[in-house]
Amino acid sequence: MRDESGVSRRAVLAALPAVGLAGCSGVVGGGEAVSMLVAGSLSNAVENGLRPAVDARLQPEAHGSAAAARLVADGGKDPDIVSLADVTLFDALLSVDWLAEFATNALVVAYDPDTGAGRRLSGGRDPWYEVLLAEDTSLGRTDPDLDPLGYRTLFCLELATGYYGTDRDLRKAVPEPDQRYPETQLLSQFETGAIDAAVVYRNMAEQRDYDYVDLPAEIDLSDPALAERYGTTSYELADETVVSGDVISYGSTLRNESERTRDVFETHITGEYLTDFGFTVPDDYPRYTGNVPESLTD
Repeated sequence: MRDESGVSRRAVLAALPAVGLAGCSGVVGGGEAVSMLVAGSLSNAVENGLRPAVDARLQPEAHGSAAAARLVADGGKDPDIVSLADVTLFDALLSVDWLAEFATNALVVAYDPDTGAGRRLSGGRDPWYEVLLAEDTSLGRTDPDLDPLGYRTLFCLELATGYYGTDRDLRKAVPEPDQRYPETQLLSQFETGAIDAAVVYRNMAEQRDYDYVDLPAEIDLSDPALAERYGTTSYELADETVVSGDVISYGSTLRNESERTRDVFETHITGEYLTDFGFTVPDDYPRYTGNVPESLTD
């Protein structure tokens, strides 16, 4: 898709500034800022949607959610706000007093239409899983020990094996161990020709205007009514924490409360920018659990 100047929307979106990686110290250019540690799939939305919507100066830093949670748990970072792509990580790695679930997502198979695999995926000419099984198809993914997208890719492939009744175990047959990338860099691998396809969050594909295959609700981790089915899958992280399949849900908690940080937090979890950047916000979100400060629920 190109605008009147002939520049592709994909190129414009890819050129948007990345989330700052200055560290969550709370100081930017000598002025006090609200520091945020966020999931990689939130980075573009925070930088280009949340930042213009608030008066406070933001200092966001993006990592895979499991890695971000460990940074806080180990004392490596002390952000005002932590937002992760899997709410279970708050209990598993952080043990927070409360959190707010504020958005959901779905898994899709993004692809480069200029490759042989992409042409096969385009228009549903061939089943997507058969294309991924081909020896000449390269599937990029994120590290499941660092990032929920990584282990959700495995969940999706495991669920697809049963859903389609394939002869081969897709979770074992499809992933390539040498093609793991940080979540914030995964889709950029299409530009370099390093990968043909990737299982990604729908918002990631839409923000960069990439072609993608919609997956059935039974395997895309988007439908609350299918949570029990998703829960039949699991993955053991490097620290032996076991995470189970569930509906994709983003959560956030405010760690250092002040008027400034509270205003940013409330805009972060309720802002219209979320849907503008491809996330789904159910009617009952934000949904709070735990010992929530009264200042946020009044």
